[in-house]
Amino acid sequence: QVQLVESGGGSVQAGGSLTLACRASGADYETFGMGWFRQAPGKEREGVASITRVSAGGIKMYADSVKGRFTITSDNANSTLYLRMNSLRLEDTAMYYCAANRLGAATLLDEFWDYWGQGILVTVSS
Repeated sequence: QVQLVESGGGSVQAGGSLTLACRASGADYETFGMGWFRQAPGKEREGVASITRVSAGGIKMYADSVKGRFTITSDNANSTLYLRMNSLRLEDTAMYYCAANRLGAATLLDEFWDYWGQGILVTVSS
């Protein structure tokens, strides 16, 4: 079992930056694929960024909508996943969720993820 706790959300003006963190506990963090998802009001949840387990090379994957603006990183020593978000846009406003999968894969597909955090709100204003 893995527990995931997000932090770092909040409100920011368009063009600004935020960094989300996800602290994992309860299992061997390095064996899991990790990722970030988001759900905007009235929309389905979508994958934002993900990273493979350490032994698979820590390969990263990004949604087209965030490429070049968002960066996913993993601090394996502290079992913490980060999402650095730059050049934020109004359409980035959403609840952001941290997720872990036992496969150790990087994927943006919802159905492959086994554990989810409670979510944290990011609001981008003009």
